[in-house]
Amino acid sequence: MSEARVAEAEENVLEIDLRRPGIAALCAWLVPGAGHIYQGRIVKGLLFAVCILGTYGAGFVIGKEKVVYAAWEPAKDHRRWQFMCQLGVGLAAFPAAIQGMRYRQDKPPLWNGFMAPPEPTHDLNTSDALSDWNLRLNSAFEMGTLYTVLAGLLNILAIYDAFYGPMVETLPQPRE
Repeated sequence: MSEARVAEAEENVLEIDLRRPGIAALCAWLVPGAGHIYQGRIVKGLLFAVCILGTYGAGFVIGKEKVVYAAWEPAKDHRRWQFMCQLGVGLAAFPAAIQGMRYRQDKPPLWNGFMAPPEPTHDLNTSDALSDWNLRLNSAFEMGTLYTVLAGLLNILAIYDAFYGPMVETLPQPRE
């Protein structure tokens, strides 16, 4: 490749103003796509918002609004590791975090139990709520969980993109 073509290619490199990458990453975490919109990358931000929130919403509906909840109580044999991935969606998972904190403090759930963890029972004659959800929803509970987890993980990639910007390929340097 001639030096003139290399110089021309270097001039054609697209410069993207990431503004404040930290604020963009925070916005991208709180609301998927918002960080890119903040940076002026409107189409990309809208694409991320529709895809990530659509996947999250589809999983939430498939799982009959039972698949997003925060519970980490080893003493009660109740661990929900999937919530750490679901939290990647940002504000959409905050009600579950609030309900989870109330659950750990043995306070009653808010909002008619919306996103509240299932109440475990240690009575052999009574099934707990989680077992009931799995029985009633069958594979829909697992599929809804999978969709919401994937949405959270996809948003982590979008957050990374908002912070570091798109990958720019550099041309190989000519050998001398």
